[in-house]
Amino acid sequence: MRLFSALFVLLFAGTFSGWAQYTETINSNRPGESQGAFAVGTGVIQIESGITMGKDKHELLMTESNLYGLDYAFRYGFFKEELEISLMGSFLYDKTKMTIGATEEDFVRSNFDSNTLGAKYLVYDPYKKGEDPINIRSWKANRRFKWKTLIPAVSVYAGANFYFGDNAFMQEDEGMISPRVAVITQNNWGRWVFVMNIIGDKITEEFPTYAGIFTMTHSVNPNFSVFGEYQVIKSDIYSDNIARGGAAYLFSDNFQVDASVLFNFKDTPSRWQIGAGVSYRIDLHSEDVILEDNNVGGNKS
Repeated sequence: MRLFSALFVLLFAGTFSGWAQYTETINSNRPGESQGAFAVGTGVIQIESGITMGKDKHELLMTESNLYGLDYAFRYGFFKEELEISLMGSFLYDKTKMTIGATEEDFVRSNFDSNTLGAKYLVYDPYKKGEDPINIRSWKANRRFKWKTLIPAVSVYAGANFYFGDNAFMQEDEGMISPRVAVITQNNWGRWVFVMNIIGDKITEEFPTYAGIFTMTHSVNPNFSVFGEYQVIKSDIYSDNIARGGAAYLFSDNFQVDASVLFNFKDTPSRWQIGAGVSYRIDLHSEDVILEDNNVGGNKS
C-alpha cells in the first residue's frame, strides 16, 4: 500500500508546472479501454457510458457464456487544469452454460465486476509551447522529421477498486478495496493520436493483474474518427491478448456517440463483443488560462 499512498500524494501535490488541458470539444476516453493523458479541464463534468454484448467460449472447460454489460465513467476536472478525478466501472450480467457429461447446466452472475475511484495528473506536456515556427528559408527543414515528436505527454493515475457485499466476480479471499495504478502516455501527431497505458491492478492482492493498452486514433474529419487498440493482460487468474476497433462521431462540442468491436486470439476462452456508447460534457469551465504559445491540446478521440 506504500506505493499506492505515494502515488496519491504525487497526484495532489501539484509540484509540476501546469498548462491548460481544456479543449473546445469533448475529450472522451471512449470507445477504447485506455485513458488519454489529458484531463477534461477545470469545471468540466463529463459522463461516458455504453452497453456491450458478447460471448465467451471455453473449449477446455466446455462452457459458453452470454455477456451483457453496462460501463460508465464520471470525470471531473478541478483545482488545476492537469488534475482529474473519476469514477469508472461496469455492471455485468453473465449467463454461463456448462456441459457436464450428457447434461447442461446454467449459472447466472450479475453484479458490478469493476468500480474504481481514482485521480489522474498530467506531469509532463511536450505541447505546452505549441508548434515550432515555420522556417521561411527552408522548405526541407519544415518537412524534416523531428525526433522530439516522439516525446509523449505523460500522466500518472492512482485509484481504489471497491466492491459491495457478496460479489460473484470477486476472487476467493480478495479484499473489498484494492489499489490500481497506471502510467499514461499520449502522442499527438496531427490527425493521429497514440495512447499507451501501463497498468498495475489489485497489486496488493494474491493475484495482481498487469496490463498494457496501446490505442491509435485517426481523425478522418473534424467530426468522425476511427481507432484500433491492442491490449495485453497478464495474471495468474486470466491472461489474454485482445484487439478492439471502432469509430466515434462528434454531434456537437459536448456530445459524442461511438461503436466498437472486440475479439481475442485464444480459445480458453475465445471472446467476441460489440458495443455502443455516448459521451456527454457539462461545460462549466470559466477560467481563462493564459498561455505563452498555442497549446496543441489533448483529445484522445
